[in-house]
Amino acid sequence: MSFIIYLLVGFAAGVIGGMGMGGGTILIPALTILLGVNQHLAQATNVIAFLPMAALVLPAHKKNGLLRTDDVWEIIIPALITTVLGGLLMAALPTEVLKKLFGFFLVALAVKQAFALITQMQNKRAH
Repeated sequence: MSFIIYLLVGFAAGVIGGMGMGGGTILIPALTILLGVNQHLAQATNVIAFLPMAALVLPAHKKNGLLRTDDVWEIIIPALITTVLGGLLMAALPTEVLKKLFGFFLVALAVKQAFALITQMQNKRAH
């Protein structure tokens, strides 16, 4: 039974990740809440799962003209540096703190998306 749950969680994360929305927003909570995986392991698993997902979806995004490569190094270099720092910080934090930080991130993301949706709806009514 747990194999099927892992399969469904992987499928959902793949769909969300393929759309460019971040499969980890599905994968990490599903691993920790549904499957009881330790927060550190869930976040590390997300990083490993992200690599093949990104490699497979990049050609499709490029084919559809959705991949901007100009100025990409200005994003990649600071992202690589902060990824290393974030990984070191994650490894040093207790599991409970890591869970709370990730939960705060998800709530902040939801609030941001809600405000964006409200703004979009108001702009449509104004026109």
